[in-house]
Amino acid sequence: MTTPTDRKVVLVTGASSGIGEATARLLAERGHHVVLGARRTERLTEIAEKIRAAGGSVQCHPLDVTDAEQVRAFVEAAHSRHGRVDVMVNNAGVMPLSKLEALRLDEWNRMIDVNIRGVLHGIAAALPVMRAQHQGQFVNIASIGAHQVSPTAAVYCATKHAVWAISEGLRQEVGGDIRVTTVCPGVTESELADSISDPVGREEMRTFRSVAIPASSIATAIVFAIDQPAEVDVSEIIVRPTASQA
Repeated sequence: MTTPTDRKVVLVTGASSGIGEATARLLAERGHHVVLGARRTERLTEIAEKIRAAGGSVQCHPLDVTDAEQVRAFVEAAHSRHGRVDVMVNNAGVMPLSKLEALRLDEWNRMIDVNIRGVLHGIAAALPVMRAQHQGQFVNIASIGAHQVSPTAAVYCATKHAVWAISEGLRQEVGGDIRVTTVCPGVTESELADSISDPVGREEMRTFRSVAIPASSIATAIVFAIDQPAEVDVSEIIVRPTASQA
């Protein structure tokens, strides 16, 4: 549990399930104030009610990260209520895998919009606030796919490599007061695979996900990076299942 002076205002996108939900719950349990955003508002409300029932501090907002104005309003609402934004967890993502020859352009564009533009929108909204307050941290959720490519995952991996590259560029640019952490989960239990409409991609992922770790394991890594002293920047964390060879 954090002390009152250690408590941070942490914004989490894609907080309605998976890594986002697990991270929000753990942060609130540790005493941080969490601000949750996602498109599924009913699910967000359920999560917020459970966090409050356990004694946590939480607020939630409908959020589509592909809409830059919505992301700006999300950050502004948190700043208006708490007077600061300490951490921005850019977690929202989609993963509709398919081979390139399937030519699923709509799904490619959706991944680019959510996985890349969503992170950029989060940075654009929160960076001016962090600059003004001379402190802050971005935690950008990439993937093991940022470092290796597999069949059916070329576009997804490209978007996650972009998240890694954007994060590294941001880290070098902001040095000093603002920390930047990239988290690259390996196979993790989540709803991401539910977005795979291509039968080949779905079967590929079913096999790949035969060994997976719970979302709470990734949440633990995220909270570890957030809870480090201000002078310590955990630049990247890769978390894999112990049994995974990938």
